[in-house]
Amino acid sequence: MTSLDDALALVRTVPDFPSAGVLFRDLNPLFASAPAFRAVIDEMAAQLPADVTVIAAVEARGFLLGAALAVTTGLSLIPIRKPGKLPAVADRVDYALEYGKATLELPADVLPAGAQVAVVDDVLATGGTVDATCQLVERAGATVSVVSVVLELGALGGRDRLAGRKLHTLQTI
Repeated sequence: MTSLDDALALVRTVPDFPSAGVLFRDLNPLFASAPAFRAVIDEMAAQLPADVTVIAAVEARGFLLGAALAVTTGLSLIPIRKPGKLPAVADRVDYALEYGKATLELPADVLPAGAQVAVVDDVLATGGTVDATCQLVERAGATVSVVSVVLELGALGGRDRLAGRKLHTLQTI
């Protein structure tokens, strides 16, 4: 059994990716270790509030975490996608990233109004991606019960952008 600390130690930092000055946090070595991945998913599952009924996972690395978390907990999974990936779109949000602009879309007819949602992603940086996902969830008539991420990049202030939301992180760096 791998400890959570040992699992998180597998995350590597890649300088200047995807652009100069960015320190990219790469979870691929963690995903490549089944015991480490299990330790992360078990801890994320343990932190979920009891009222959560749906996992909303953000493309793309959030899909890996969200799918494993949904299977582990028996909860529904809603993929929050980049444009052009869904055959039917309920809503879309444009937002700013720390190094560009992006759009996310909610699939049509899959998120029930009144659902209690855990928004899941790998890294909280400036908070733009998670905030956009929360907007999609709430505009669909559901409630964001918690935001759950593996890493929080504290210096980038994403937590401030999510003020008033319950936020669970496994590690802040």
